[in-house]
Amino acid sequence: MADTTLTLDRFELLMSRLDQLDLIQKRLEQLEDYLAEQHRRAEELEELKQELVPIANQMIKVAMDELAEIGNEFKAEDLFYLLKRLLRDTPLLLQAFDLLEALTSLGEELNMLMKPVFNTTVKELDRLEQQGYFAVPGKVWRALTAEVAPEQTTFFALLKALRDPQVRIGIARVLHLLKVLGEMPQNSNEHQNLKGE
Repeated sequence: MADTTLTLDRFELLMSRLDQLDLIQKRLEQLEDYLAEQHRRAEELEELKQELVPIANQMIKVAMDELAEIGNEFKAEDLFYLLKRLLRDTPLLLQAFDLLEALTSLGEELNMLMKPVFNTTVKELDRLEQQGYFAVPGKVWRALTAEVAPEQTTFFALLKALRDPQVRIGIARVLHLLKVLGEMPQNSNEHQNLKGE
């Protein structure tokens, strides 16, 4: 019986060692995967470096050319003076940024408010145009600037024109306009100016 227990202990030990070997095998596979990923990244970085070197060289050349154009006009003291001013005026710069942010948000709010007003205005103007209100000023302007023949300005020609229903409607509208203008409240300054003249 002692031999059987010993064999079972050995078997369990052997199984435990096999489990440990299996765990070590899995960790080795993970390490291989990790190393393969690191190798791939290193290759990508090398490719990126190879691509960026010419670009960096070009940027350095351009910077050197630009600095050569400045030549003696640039002084290190000027740069230090600028840095001192920036550091000294940092609170003013922060206030300016705050003001800019406030103006930006105000602009956004105005945009939100004005959009419906704009749309309503466009719809109303379109309605007025369809009803012909914008055609009236053009017709009035053409009538005022049209050439009038001398024979149309005689007393009898004017009396004859008064028989035209369109002329009568126009006169009635002008009289109505004059009445409305007369009913408007007068500004006291305008009223005094009219009396003084």
